[in-house]
Amino acid sequence: MSHRTDHTAGATNPRGTVWALVITSVAGFMAALDNLVVTTALPSIRTDLGGGLHDLEWTVSAYTLTFAVLLMFGAALGDRFGRRRLFLVGITIFTGASAGAALAPGIDSLIAARAVQGVGAAIMMPLTLTLLTAAVPAARRGMAFGIWGAVNGLAVASGPLIGGSLTEHISWQWIFWLNVPLGVALLPLARLRLAESHGTGAPLDLPGTLLASGGLFGIVYGLVRGPSDGWTGRLVLTGLFAGGALLIGFVLYSTRARNPMLPMRLFRSRTFAGINAASLLMFLGMFGSIFLLSQYMQGVLGYSPTEAGLRMLPWTGMPMLVAPVAGILADRVGGRPVVATGLFLQAAGLAYMASVVTVDVSYAAQLPGLIISGVGMALFFAPASHLVMSSVRPAEQGVASGANNALREVGGALGIAIMGSIFAAQGGYETGQTFVDGLRPALVTGAAVVALAGAAALLVPGRRHVVEAAADETGSLPERELQPASR
Repeated sequence: MSHRTDHTAGATNPRGTVWALVITSVAGFMAALDNLVVTTALPSIRTDLGGGLHDLEWTVSAYTLTFAVLLMFGAALGDRFGRRRLFLVGITIFTGASAGAALAPGIDSLIAARAVQGVGAAIMMPLTLTLLTAAVPAARRGMAFGIWGAVNGLAVASGPLIGGSLTEHISWQWIFWLNVPLGVALLPLARLRLAESHGTGAPLDLPGTLLASGGLFGIVYGLVRGPSDGWTGRLVLTGLFAGGALLIGFVLYSTRARNPMLPMRLFRSRTFAGINAASLLMFLGMFGSIFLLSQYMQGVLGYSPTEAGLRMLPWTGMPMLVAPVAGILADRVGGRPVVATGLFLQAAGLAYMASVVTVDVSYAAQLPGLIISGVGMALFFAPASHLVMSSVRPAEQGVASGANNALREVGGALGIAIMGSIFAAQGGYETGQTFVDGLRPALVTGAAVVALAGAAALLVPGRRHVVEAAADETGSLPERELQPASR
């Protein structure tokens, strides 16, 4: 039996629009916060629980990996069984796992709790955009996505600062306890204030889920373990080759499956393909850079966790100021120029940081790079979300949101793994100079990858967004135009 989504709820119920914006923004804040809240706490976690570089990478990557590999499945579950219902399930899992992480007695149990957190976030996060899109009239979605992007930007901004402040003044466990009251408050609000909606009602794609999840896990596992186990190690090579083979199998399977988790035909749209490629590459360069820079500020420059978080604010805090403006700007001039400009600015900021990092660089010398990167990141978030959601028909927006969020998280996990590998190959934790020796080539790599993201964004059509409708019963793919104001 097929279900239909009410996409006009926001137009007839302004209060419903406001509640949907508040609830989905707070949920997105929680999920985004936990991507980066750990970064400034890593030195304290390392001191308290032990572990080497690869263990620290897994405290971040265990979350981003399960988040990434299950996002599309989480979106599909919501489309099938009810988006509000699965949204509540995701919040419950995420909140419980946050408490588990706070109570973790060792590094392995912390990594396990982080992985379960990622499962909850994978169910919750893609449904935030789908529920918001259903509740907001089309003419106001750019502004709504701008506000949603600003709140997510607040999470990115406050992640290192909150993590550093709680670690320094209370304990690192409180970076996870923070999620518990937020999750408990969201559950009744979401149950009472969000309207239920469904997608197409297509059956779940279990083979596709297993292929994609196994492939992504194998590749990220190989990249994370490579520096410590050696790139010719049996498990490393097995992970990389098996992961690659499973991802190829996923693509081939999805081109032939009747109801695939991710229809490959969506990538025929230049908008969908271009913005997803840009998202993956942008998060690869950004997350890997923040992972290393937050440790550099503490371990080499000698800042406390709170001081490090504060000094990162010109970069991570800029989305709070610029993202709403970027969303409105995208409504007027189109998403492509805004997103591409943001990505090239982010690349320039990382390249500048690579050119100035030393064992005793002043904060004033770092500041231009942090500001340029921050403005670039802010220009990316809201217009990118708008482009993704306007590039597919309404019934497939859950799939599109899940795919885009999955590729972002895959990019984050790959960024930490790849740039951590470059750092380990060229430097290390032994002295301040060895850290800088590893940090500089990693930042250069991050800048190059984000510049490639800017080039991918230029593939997006510049005048209007073309949306591919679902295949009709004869298998044809009619096209129609949406969002004509996005020029």
